[in-house]
Amino acid sequence: MPSRFGRRAPTHLDGNTRDLRDESTYNCTVNNENSDTTHFGFEQVAREAKAGRVREVFDSVAANYDIMNDLMSGGMHRLWKAFMLARTGLRPGQQALDVAGGTGDITIGLARQVGSRGHVFHTDINEAMLQVGSDRLLDKGIGSNVTSRVANAEELPFENNSMHCVTIAFGLRNVTDKQQALNEMARVCKPGGRVLVLEFSRLVVKWLEPVYDTYSFKVLPALGKLVADDADSYRYLAESIRMHPDQETLRAMMEQAGLEDCRYHNLSGGIVALHSGNKY
Repeated sequence: MPSRFGRRAPTHLDGNTRDLRDESTYNCTVNNENSDTTHFGFEQVAREAKAGRVREVFDSVAANYDIMNDLMSGGMHRLWKAFMLARTGLRPGQQALDVAGGTGDITIGLARQVGSRGHVFHTDINEAMLQVGSDRLLDKGIGSNVTSRVANAEELPFENNSMHCVTIAFGLRNVTDKQQALNEMARVCKPGGRVLVLEFSRLVVKWLEPVYDTYSFKVLPALGKLVADDADSYRYLAESIRMHPDQETLRAMMEQAGLEDCRYHNLSGGIVALHSGNKY
């Protein structure tokens, strides 16, 4: 049966499969931002169509997103996010922006760091995800120092040099023009501030690759079907991870955005990487 998201490249991994996961094709599809098409998982789609396709995915998964995060990562996503929050450099009274903030995990941490005299902007392009996040913030008694706002990462509605820290966690891989999003994050960051990108990346422990591939393309869609009755969305999420720039490529993209001292920390063997860049 065809996927409700359209025809897909094969999801089995073997020596004869050469689709968008091939390294040369990967570099072309990720880095050629002037192309009329882009990747949606392993599928090529018109650039103007991707945002709508991604929105459909997250409309579908919003209600079960937090539960699925715990199941998919065995709770590790909480440690990855805590690692990110420990490196914001924020102080009470400052201002921060959480891009693609979704259900609000990072926003909650940022709000606690800046305190009642500071402010955090919680943004997402997807209204369903933003609403789930807004509700969580209120449930935790956080709201007076947070503004939730629908915003496209490629066109952030904030002034130049207005944020002490800008974060994006597990959202950059879903952006159509990743370089433009990084440019925008750097633009709104204050001199002396920091941009942090937490995202799935490339394994550095090579012997784990077969296990990771089996988990990504077999177990993850099955979990999505069992918990959320939606295998296709979670298959897309697995594919989008494989199409995201690797650690060195993303570091170079942050430098291209004008950030300095760009570096990354591999977490869980490279399953996830935290990239950071400072603005001077």
